[in-house]
Amino acid sequence: MPEAAVVAIDPGRDKCGLAAVAADGAVLARAIVPTPEIGPAVVALASEHRAATVILGERTGAREVRAAVEATAPDLPVHEVDEHMTTLLARRRYWRENPPRGLWRLLPEGLRLPPEPIDDWAAVILAERYLGLAER
Repeated sequence: MPEAAVVAIDPGRDKCGLAAVAADGAVLARAIVPTPEIGPAVVALASEHRAATVILGERTGAREVRAAVEATAPDLPVHEVDEHMTTLLARRRYWRENPPRGLWRLLPEGLRLPPEPIDDWAAVILAERYLGLAER
C-alpha cells in the first residue's frame, strides 16, 4: 500500500472530480474542476499534499485527462482504477457526509439526488479503491 497521499480524478468531458486522499483514507481536499484545467489543478493539489501518485477513473474522458496530466506533470505516475458503481457510491457517501434535513430525510435514499455535482466524491471513492479502503 502506498505511504504518501494520492490525487484521484473522476474524469469527464466537461468537468472532473478531484480529491487528495491520505494513505490512511483521510480526505485532504476535494474539488470539481473544468476538464481543460485538470493538468494544473492536479499539479497544485499534488504539490500541496505531497502526493506521489495520480489515480484516474478509466471511463469517460480518461484518455484526454491522462494526456493532460502527463503533459503537465510527467514525473507523477498515473494509475487507472475501475470506475464501476462510483457514481452510486459517491451519492451514498454524499448523503452520509451531508445528512438530509426536513422532509428530504423521509424520501428513500435511492430517490434523493444531491443538490450539487458529486464528481469529487467519486474521486474519493477511486482513491479509496486504489488504497484498498473502498466500501463494497
